[in-house]
Amino acid sequence: MVITAELVKALREKTGAGMMDCKRALQETDGDMEKAIEYLREKGLAAAAKRAGRTAAEGVIEAYIHLGGKLGVLVEVNCETDFVARTPEFREFARDIAMQVAAANPQYLTREDVPAEVLNKEREILRAQALNEGKPEKVVDRIVEGRLEKFYSENCLLEQPFIKDPDKKVRDLLAEKIARIGENIVIRRFVRFQLGETQ
Repeated sequence: MVITAELVKALREKTGAGMMDCKRALQETDGDMEKAIEYLREKGLAAAAKRAGRTAAEGVIEAYIHLGGKLGVLVEVNCETDFVARTPEFREFARDIAMQVAAANPQYLTREDVPAEVLNKEREILRAQALNEGKPEKVVDRIVEGRLEKFYSENCLLEQPFIKDPDKKVRDLLAEKIARIGENIVIRRFVRFQLGETQ
């Protein structure tokens, strides 16, 4: 069955889950709306999305130092209550995110954070690559959009494969933590320092 954008949008409106999660749920359930809702609930994604609107003003700033002091990361991860911020599970999550930043060197937090000029330049480069490869003009735009997904997965923290489980994206890990802990959790910001690196 073809999963239409309208079907994905309808499921998103009913559950509040992310677009890609909704699409995956519909694919897994052959487009059955009720089964897709059940699938999202089982994964905890529907509930996690509903918590996303709640204020997360508590949390931790986690530091991670690697390579004998040659690489360091600071990351701010927020939650709703100080109680949760002090739990080992939350602290471990913050540390995992700091390690992710150290290992994968993301440039942005989300795909929405990528500046338009960077995205336009990347599109130009990818378009030129596709044309130089002899791809037909009519499919070049689709190829460019597909390759942009790779750009996002390399450069945006929430889109990256999680270093401890590459089958899972960081945003999936975040949604799981929100569902399990029962509070909104936000990766607010991060900074990565490498010795001798210039801005």
